[in-house]
Amino acid sequence: MKHTDIKEIFADKELVGQEVTVCGWVRTSRNSKNVAFIELNDGTTLKNIQLVVDKAADPDYKDIPRVGTSLKAQGKLVEARNNSVEIALEPKDITVLGECPQDYPLQKKGHTLEFLRTMPHLRGRTNTFNAVMRVRSVLAEAIHQYYQDRNYVYVNTPLITGSDCEGAGEMFGVTTIGFSQDYKSEEDYYANDFFGRRAGLSVSGQLEGEVAAMAMGKIYTFGPSFRAENSNTPKHLAEFWHVEPEIAFAELPDIIEIAEDMVKTVIRTVLDKCPDEMAFFDKHFENGLIARLEELISHDFGTVTYTEAIKLLQESGEKFVYPVEWGCDLQTEHERYISEKVFKKAVFVTDYPKEIKSFYMKQNPDGKTVAAVDLLVPGVGEIIGGSEREADYNKLIAAMEERGMNLDLYSDYLDLRKFGSVPHGGFGLGFERLIMYVTGVQNIRDVILYPRTVGSIR
Repeated sequence: MKHTDIKEIFADKELVGQEVTVCGWVRTSRNSKNVAFIELNDGTTLKNIQLVVDKAADPDYKDIPRVGTSLKAQGKLVEARNNSVEIALEPKDITVLGECPQDYPLQKKGHTLEFLRTMPHLRGRTNTFNAVMRVRSVLAEAIHQYYQDRNYVYVNTPLITGSDCEGAGEMFGVTTIGFSQDYKSEEDYYANDFFGRRAGLSVSGQLEGEVAAMAMGKIYTFGPSFRAENSNTPKHLAEFWHVEPEIAFAELPDIIEIAEDMVKTVIRTVLDKCPDEMAFFDKHFENGLIARLEELISHDFGTVTYTEAIKLLQESGEKFVYPVEWGCDLQTEHERYISEKVFKKAVFVTDYPKEIKSFYMKQNPDGKTVAAVDLLVPGVGEIIGGSEREADYNKLIAAMEERGMNLDLYSDYLDLRKFGSVPHGGFGLGFERLIMYVTGVQNIRDVILYPRTVGSIR
């Protein structure tokens, strides 16, 4: 049906005095003797348009629509107080599109985020999730625009794979057989399955992304990843969205430069394009959020090696829950201390011990570390993990054999090191974690439409 987005009405003052048609859901309504007031929202903006209904035109008009009712309304757009606008109309100009009964669960304000997680199909109608989803949309567009403007090719890597990119064994299995006692062995089971071998949902598009980069130079992926990690924390999802650029003819300093520029560019875009949403998050979720983000993108990010970071943590005098020693995997408390207390800004940590990083990372000359990098930001910790990839065939084979990996599953990947290998690298950005950082929302379940977590699916 023909109508005008409420966002456009607030943006175009030339519509004042004209007849407009709007659609939306009732947020609030109140009645008086001669006039009824209805606040309508269509999801295009945080702002509601007020319908001012002249009851004198219909003396029998009594029942104003309940909260949650969907309406179509046609009337004259007029000036209102505080430099705003409203629509003046008569009862006959309102069409009820969908009634809403009294048990509508969002009639009251002030619901907790935990309560709203029980109704993911409705929480998008609240200001919080309305704002989250618009910021998410703008961030996604900004990421695509960043890479498209710089000659990257957008590729779609497979979601069903026969190899584990991370080697951590946290893959969801894909099968058409399911539970069965008809097979004598695991090999026999998978031989009779759909693909004739074990398959799972991809934890990362990196390996296939490298294949594309070795042909097209610069590529990026942007899609879902799946990890069967039993981590019931505010930072983990079983299904999340992943941004993964891969760049040929690039070494670790190039990867760091690209990651910093990308993060700064997309945050700047959100600040410019979503002023109302960002003001909402600043007021209701993290006071000073906008200032924090402006501060972040106004400075060069720091850089420190893993070895230097361990020394800083050991000499800090802080009592960490997780002990700090060379060779340990940095925990969130360590990451936040480095970014918040030591550098007081975003910081790249480089050159991690090879034992705690993936097989594909370039081995450094010291024989102990790899050319890995994590980006740590104040308030969250790690939001990007990347590396220069091992381009030497023999070194890659040795790293995989040390881990007892089945080389036959990675024959395509190994071929890249045989046929015109080049220095290359890339990184992965957890999209939901970036949204958390930009909005100040503390739980990853609240920045995605339907969160998938251990023991919970809907």
